[in-house]
Amino acid sequence: MTLTLILTLFSGGSFIIYGISSFFSKKMKLEYERWEYSEQRILIGTLQFLGGLGLFLGFYFEPLIPLSSASLLLLMLAAIGVRIKIKDKPLKILPAFFYAAINFLILINSAF
Repeated sequence: MTLTLILTLFSGGSFIIYGISSFFSKKMKLEYERWEYSEQRILIGTLQFLGGLGLFLGFYFEPLIPLSSASLLLLMLAAIGVRIKIKDKPLKILPAFFYAAINFLILINSAF
């Protein structure tokens, strides 16, 4: 099993779970309020879910992997920006940075 495959499975699964939790989790609803994005919660959760699903479907239709990883990378770069804007501590920014890096690696390894 290659590193890119492991990263793709990990990221895809994580974003599917994270997207679903954006719909139903009270904790996530509070986080979206803290980030001042409660009105965009369903949209962002849907994009996360679709990005994760796209990574999995990319095993059957390869062009979806770079498209999905690029989309998730952009979402995570925006998340980093939001967390900097609200002055979150670096430890709170780390997960978004981690997932941005993972999806960057997936993108680079799948597009070239």
